[in-house]
Amino acid sequence: MLNFLPAPLLGLIASLLLALNALFWVPILLAFAIIKLILPFKAVRLRIDPVLVSIAETWISGNSGWMALTQRTKWDVEGIAGLDPHNWYLVNCNHQTWADIFVLQHLFNRRIPLLKFFIKQQLKWVPVMGLAWWALDFPFMRRHGEDYLKLHPEMRGKDQAATRRACEKFALIPTSVMNFLEGTRFTPAKHQRQQSPYRHLLKPKAGGIALALNAMGDRFQAILDVTIVYPDGAPNFWEFLCGKLKRVIVRVQILPVPEHLMHSDYAGDAEVRAAFQRWVQQLWQDKDAQIARLLTGAKT
Repeated sequence: MLNFLPAPLLGLIASLLLALNALFWVPILLAFAIIKLILPFKAVRLRIDPVLVSIAETWISGNSGWMALTQRTKWDVEGIAGLDPHNWYLVNCNHQTWADIFVLQHLFNRRIPLLKFFIKQQLKWVPVMGLAWWALDFPFMRRHGEDYLKLHPEMRGKDQAATRRACEKFALIPTSVMNFLEGTRFTPAKHQRQQSPYRHLLKPKAGGIALALNAMGDRFQAILDVTIVYPDGAPNFWEFLCGKLKRVIVRVQILPVPEHLMHSDYAGDAEVRAAFQRWVQQLWQDKDAQIARLLTGAKT
């Protein structure tokens, strides 16, 4: 445990360990991904994809190792017992900081299949990590907003097609499809700009989860609704590296997949969009109330 060190030094050590772990595993990932690229056959994918997942899970274990070395975190976690690493899940979570991803990967690694995120198109150029996301078939999405889609409705179909192509790859081996319904990290400024009706959350966006359910609903065993609370405030990425992740509260609820929404036409049917919005808004009302209770309990 190195948490006794000055925060800037601890941040430098954690950054170095994070970088070395990535630089070790990414070339190995790429070696297997190139085989899959050269031989794009289902039989090859069925053999290579589990190897890639195993490499990624070992990489995540390495991140958990340096987190344990540099952080003195009190974990308060409920709801992760009894999950199945050999099935498909749709995972939803509130989003406050880049540390959320490390928290989720640490808790779910090898408890459920590897988390696959929908990644913004521009992030494919991030050094090293962009190659890793490509090798692991993380889908790169343009994520056009509703205002843009109203002016360019033809792009809605392209978004759907890209999601379907990604989900076809997810269907080959057990996968956890990760979705942040807010679409971006929570900040007070964004909260005020949106005039969000929720106290602790931004407005949810139903489009991504609707597309995933439409394309893969039959595969998902359940929806894992995850709530992350930082009682001492959400750390930014540098604060996280500097060992400022003192307390984390995580609650996981296993929810049934809404069959009545599973294969509906979210893009083309206004009634379906309204039904999705009602379902998502109820999820968010419940989550907002849960966050308030957890924060109140953490102060007592």
